[in-house]
Amino acid sequence: MSAFDTIIFEKKDKIAYVTLNRPQALNAYNTRMRDELYQVLDAIKDDDEVQVAILKGAGDKAFCAGADLTEFLSAPSATIARQVRFERDVWGLFLSVPQPLIAAIHGFCLGSGIEIALCCDIRICSEDARFGLPEVGLGIIPAAGGTQTLPRTIGRGKALEMLLSGSLMDAQEAHRIGLVNRVVPRGEVIPAAEQLARKIMEQAPLAVMAAKQAVNRGMDMTLEQGLALERELAMPLMFQGDTREGLKAFKEGRKPKFEGK
Repeated sequence: MSAFDTIIFEKKDKIAYVTLNRPQALNAYNTRMRDELYQVLDAIKDDDEVQVAILKGAGDKAFCAGADLTEFLSAPSATIARQVRFERDVWGLFLSVPQPLIAAIHGFCLGSGIEIALCCDIRICSEDARFGLPEVGLGIIPAAGGTQTLPRTIGRGKALEMLLSGSLMDAQEAHRIGLVNRVVPRGEVIPAAEQLARKIMEQAPLAVMAAKQAVNRGMDMTLEQGLALERELAMPLMFQGDTREGLKAFKEGRKPKFEGK
């Protein structure tokens, strides 16, 4: 485990665990957490041993209840804030991580919490999870990608309803509209995320990362461009050892042993 002030970072069996660790503040996102998340995500991105990462929140009440407003009220000037954000673009780094990211959500997931979860590829939440984007009630708008990632996930109409009303949404509604992939009992959130992570890890690692890249990059392309990207990513896999092993295992009726080569 690495020593951070606002993050707990652990690795076990090729899974990276990133825990937002400010339970006394409902894991509110502050500049210290931003800097530490940047370090952790950068480490995961370059770690060949990590095949999947799980993000979760410490404590019983929240995954992340949004930005730390006490810090926001004493924030530096807009010019300095923009400069710092450029130098520490956590959100861009999130989206560049090649390994699958799973958000394991419980309790409150508000503001920046939703934006963190939307930067993950798959979201699993507990039955007590509550989602909301309260920014407009504070005279601001989401500024960490929420206005762009949310409509791409749940559609324009539902995204605008959440963004403009500031209303809370329960877990079942979040699942119904596609904000989360699965709802499980409170005590099963982490086990469910781990089970999915292990299922992903049974697949060929290079193919998993290529599939993620094809979907994420293709979302902002025309269909024609997306199909070209798919071909571009698919061709190199044909000559990889994992492909030969996968086909051989299929013919022999056994479970493949992938090495990520």
